[in-house]
Amino acid sequence: MSQAAVDPLFRPFTIKGLTLKNRIVMAPMTRTFAPEGVPGEANAAYYRRRAAGDVGLILSEGTVIDRPASRNERDIPSFFGEAALAGWRSVIDEVHAAGGRMGPQIWHTGATHGRSGWNPPAPKESPSGLNGPGDANGVAMTDEDIADTVAAFASAAASAKALGFDVVELHGAHGYLIDQFFWQGSNERTDRYGGATLAERSRFAGEVVAAVRAAIGPDMPLILRVSQWKQQDYKARLAPTPAELEAWLSPLVDAGVDVLHCSQRRFWDPEFPEIDGENGLNFAGWAKKVTGAATISVGSVGLSGEFLASFGGETSSPVGVERLAERLEREEFDLIAVGRALIADPDWVSKVRAGETEKMKSFDPASLAELV
Repeated sequence: MSQAAVDPLFRPFTIKGLTLKNRIVMAPMTRTFAPEGVPGEANAAYYRRRAAGDVGLILSEGTVIDRPASRNERDIPSFFGEAALAGWRSVIDEVHAAGGRMGPQIWHTGATHGRSGWNPPAPKESPSGLNGPGDANGVAMTDEDIADTVAAFASAAASAKALGFDVVELHGAHGYLIDQFFWQGSNERTDRYGGATLAERSRFAGEVVAAVRAAIGPDMPLILRVSQWKQQDYKARLAPTPAELEAWLSPLVDAGVDVLHCSQRRFWDPEFPEIDGENGLNFAGWAKKVTGAATISVGSVGLSGEFLASFGGETSSPVGVERLAERLEREEFDLIAVGRALIADPDWVSKVRAGETEKMKSFDPASLAELV
């Protein structure tokens, strides 16, 4: 890879007064290395290494809000409580000391199943007590539950601002709580939080976004992660047309979202090939086109295999990022999130910039068992 070929990845990007030194984002990746929900020295060192390796923006692993069953694994970190917030203060201080920028991803796992089989002490909650079609798992949320959950998201975001984080991301993708409201397969409500249309089922997300925006003020960038696919159904599509995509996402941008983090399994896959062909805009490209908001793309960047295969034990080898840089050069999207390549190698960004292809590491799923 020549310097010129990757140059678009290393241009600064500014959003709401926050300038990032490059276009590379560390994707949020659940690591479950926070005993009792409290991040410690190992977590702070893990994120500091990525900041020192020149990642433009670090997004933390999912961090849960203050609800009785907001996590589906025991050692997912909390973003509430004195001990956990003290741990996160150490994390952001370490990242800033290394010249990095960072935001927490704020999360509620809804009625999803964890990989380990662990269950929270309280019943899981979701719009209709469903994890997906025919998969009852927990209880349907009452109006009071919903109001308290909206407030808990806002409280976590306010804590992020108070601790000195640079951005906040809300996890509204992959079949977790916010996404369970979006998806008709898990939202069968007949009140104002349900409905036949995606726009109607987006009311809960809109209330969360508005409450978080009020909590962090007008100047702190707010990111929302969204996806068509669900862990419950990889083929699910919330918005099968650009018009439906606009009807879904534009109101959320109007409510206060600055950046849409558009998750797909392979960044080069076209979102609507029937409209613009096999090399057409991806999910992030179409989201930017229909809303005008900045977008983050993601999906199997820098590696030969896509991430779902890694859960089956598949190793992925390094690949070039020239196609990615070409899309950034065309301004199809604004930022690119990198996941497994950065788990395997904290210096991946520096190696891409220097053209040190021979020094890049393969991704071995065994690396998920430790914080490198």
